[in-house]
Amino acid sequence: MTRSSRIALTTGEPAGIGPEIALRAAAVSGLPVTLIGDAALLQATARACGLGWPLPGIEIDPVPLGFVVTPGRLDLRNARYVLDLLDRGIDGCLSGRFAALATAPLQKSVINEAGMVFTGHTEYLQQRTGAAHVVMLLVGGGLRVALATTHLALAAVPAAITRASLAATLDVLHADLRAKFALPAPRIGVAGLNPHAGEGGHLGREEIEVIAPALAAARARGIDVTGPLPADTLFVPGQLARFDAVLAMYHDQGLPVLKHASFGHGVNVTLGLPFVRTSVDHGTALDLAAQGAGRADAGSMLAALRLAAELALRP
Repeated sequence: MTRSSRIALTTGEPAGIGPEIALRAAAVSGLPVTLIGDAALLQATARACGLGWPLPGIEIDPVPLGFVVTPGRLDLRNARYVLDLLDRGIDGCLSGRFAALATAPLQKSVINEAGMVFTGHTEYLQQRTGAAHVVMLLVGGGLRVALATTHLALAAVPAAITRASLAATLDVLHADLRAKFALPAPRIGVAGLNPHAGEGGHLGREEIEVIAPALAAARARGIDVTGPLPADTLFVPGQLARFDAVLAMYHDQGLPVLKHASFGHGVNVTLGLPFVRTSVDHGTALDLAAQGAGRADAGSMLAALRLAAELALRP
């Protein structure tokens, strides 16, 4: 099979800024992009943004909308359409038609309210591809921050962090930093779960009973890993300079730091899949979409496209 160089780009929630940022990023990326979405919606959005139509060098893989879209207004009847876009991109990557998948933001709430259980892109991609374990990695501002847990209520996080889950996460992170990011011996810093990394057990025992043993086992497997370290001192320049990536224990421990450093240009990468997948670091911005096309910042979408190409097409 000839290796594809095309990057698939799903256009996300049709009532949000996804169609606009997908079009604008594709138009300036200089990459062979295939936009997956409703052709009429994309044409109207392109013209509203002053891009003209068709876009030179950009392919359209048409998936028809179920119902007419009002910008800024969610419609449960279009929830299936959003997942159809994602399925088209996944199937194309698995078949070799696409080299990688980049995704515009979708609205999880409308999918769930339409009666389809949906936790997030990351979990859906794992289920559809049959990947044994996936890891969310955010890249931007000179940082790479991975998550030990993703979309969980804070109260559910401690029980979700086990020696087995940390082992699987560290194995995937280590392997993909080597294979996709071309780091032959990646250095990984790991945050503790509790303040001060548990303060020797006085502020929680997860570091002693779960995290430290998992890190010791990882080191025995040849992974260069350090921790558990207090998050409030791990995320300072002097400490970060020691590591190629940081593993945070939960969503809002790691992401605020990265988004402060890179918001508008951060990229979400799903590790552990059989293909490269990237996405934006923000949501659907329904309020902005309601104001009309031409206002959204496509910086993160452009960064996601370029990183997808870099990771997937590296010689």
